[in-house]
Amino acid sequence: MNCRVGCAACCIEISISSPIPGMPHGKPAGARCPNLNKENQCNIHNSDLYPEVCRSYSATQELCGHTTSEAIENLKNLEVLTCP
Repeated sequence: MNCRVGCAACCIEISISSPIPGMPHGKPAGARCPNLNKENQCNIHNSDLYPEVCRSYSATQELCGHTTSEAIENLKNLEVLTCP
C-alpha cells in the first residue's frame, strides 16, 4: 500500500523510542514529528537524516484503513495495545 499524501498519521500517533532528528530522546505517541511540514509531508524523507525506524515502517490497509481518520484511530489503538 502506498501512503496517502498528507496523512502523516504514523508520524503523529506512533511512539518512537529511538532518537530522531529534532527529538533526541524519541517521540511520544500523539506528538507531531518535528520533521513534518504544514502539508504533513516529511522534510527529511529519503535523506540521510531519515531515521531507520521510519524507513522500516510499511503502510498497510490493516493499520492505515481507507482514510486518515481510520489510520489515526487504528494507530492510537495499536499504541494502547502495545504500551508496556
